[in-house]
Amino acid sequence: MRNCRRHALVVGEPGVGKTCVLRALRQQLSPTAYKVHYIAHVTLGRRDFYRQLCHALGIESKATPAAMFSAIQRDCTMANREHRLHVVLVLDEVQLMADSVLSNLHVLANFEWDAEPLLSFVFVGLPEFQERLRLSLNRSLLTRIHTRVELSPASPEMTSAYVRKRLEDAGATSEIFTRDGLTFLHEVTGGVLRSIDVIADAAMRVAADADEKLVDRDSVRSALAHTLI
Repeated sequence: MRNCRRHALVVGEPGVGKTCVLRALRQQLSPTAYKVHYIAHVTLGRRDFYRQLCHALGIESKATPAAMFSAIQRDCTMANREHRLHVVLVLDEVQLMADSVLSNLHVLANFEWDAEPLLSFVFVGLPEFQERLRLSLNRSLLTRIHTRVELSPASPEMTSAYVRKRLEDAGATSEIFTRDGLTFLHEVTGGVLRSIDVIADAAMRVAADADEKLVDRDSVRSALAHTLI
């Protein structure tokens, strides 16, 4: 999968499923060909951010960003040439990154003279991050992102399929929600997966307490009154 050796951007509003996409990505990447590192603490200055990258890669931290850059370059080159491993760095909540860090990432993204990179970034964040990339100081990084995915809330059909799949994975062998219950669940959550999880779980508890066999509209409405969604 040559596209997995490029840089990618995944954006979406809170709760729409960005984490699900990252899990799917990890499952698709062979551990014998890719070395994936997840980094959530991105609200750092340039020096500390490079230190965090070194820590994630198992590299001894250096005194200066330039020295750490060289160490990261050597490590990624060695992983690729000696072990056939491609390093993937997943950076979460990138809309919180300092401009001083973001404006320098294009250097790491391009340390092989515009050839296929030995290190790939997956940037994950809110939609407004795309506007920051369009600023002049970040344009060089923007042009190196080959794959862009913007996640939207689920449709009514997707909401129903999502709930059924989650229940099936949990061991359910028959319908738990009525059709009307699923329709109302979608209406009150707007198709946001995280909200669907919270309300659906609460609705099943409400139905169980009432000794109801199925979760219907009334169960979802009662659950909504007892949550913060």
